[in-house]
Amino acid sequence: MMLAAWIIFLYFFLFFIAGTVTRNNGVVDIGWGIGFVVVAWLMLLLRLPFSLARLTMTLLITLWGVRLFAHILKRNLGKPEDFRYANFRKDWGKWVIPRAFLQVYMLQGLFMLMISLPVILLEGAQPLKYPWLYGVGIVIFALGFGYEAIGDAQLRHFLKEPTNKGKIMDQGLWRYTRHPNYFGEATLWWGIFLIAIGGGATLLTVISPVTITLLLLFVSGVPMLERAMKNRPGYAQYAAKTSIFFPWFPKQEKHKEA
Repeated sequence: MMLAAWIIFLYFFLFFIAGTVTRNNGVVDIGWGIGFVVVAWLMLLLRLPFSLARLTMTLLITLWGVRLFAHILKRNLGKPEDFRYANFRKDWGKWVIPRAFLQVYMLQGLFMLMISLPVILLEGAQPLKYPWLYGVGIVIFALGFGYEAIGDAQLRHFLKEPTNKGKIMDQGLWRYTRHPNYFGEATLWWGIFLIAIGGGATLLTVISPVTITLLLLFVSGVPMLERAMKNRPGYAQYAAKTSIFFPWFPKQEKHKEA
C-alpha cells in the first residue's frame, strides 16, 4: 500500500510542477487515466509472480487508461485552462499554488489510490478463487468501457458537424442518459472490482467502485457539468426527459390538448 502511495505522490507531483509552470492545472486531467496504468503495471511487475486476475486487471486498465488519455489530450491540447480550474485560479488568488497542490493534485492522488485498490490489494499468483465472478467482471468491464467509448465518439462526431452548433446532444446513447461516459466509467470499475474478487481479493476493494461512482455522481463529474450546462438553450427540456446517470428510456413529452 505504501509503495503505491509513493508512486502516486511522485506521479502527481510531476504534474503539479507541469501545471504550475504552464499556469494550466487542467494537465491533471490528461494524466488521470495514464496514472492508473502506471500504478497497475508497477504493482504487477514489482510483485512477481502474478496471477491471471492481476494480469487481466492490468491489461484492461491499460486499455481504458490509454483511450481516456488520448481522448482528453486531443480535446484539451492547445486549449485554454478548463473552466473548472480557471475558476479555482480566480477564487484562490495568491494561494492558488498551495491550494492547487493540495486540492487538485494531491486530492486526485488520494482518489487514485482508493480507486486502484483492486490492483494494490490483490497479491500473489494464486489461481482464481471464484472463476464465475472473474468472468462476470470482464463482461461488466466490457459493457462499461463500450458505453464510455461509444458515448465519447458520438459526442465528438456531433460536435464536428457545423449544423449542430449551439444544439444539445440528445442522440445515440445520449438519448438514454445525459452522461453516458460517466456511467460507463463507473460501470467498468465495478467490473474491475469483480475481477479482483474472483481472483481472491478482500471485500475491502469495494472502496474502489464506490469511490469512483460517488465522485462521478456527486462531486467532480455530473454536478459540475450539470451546472455548466444548465443555462444552455434547450438543456432544461433535454434534462426533463433524459435520465441524469443510469440509462433509461426518455420520458414522453406531454402535449397540451388544443
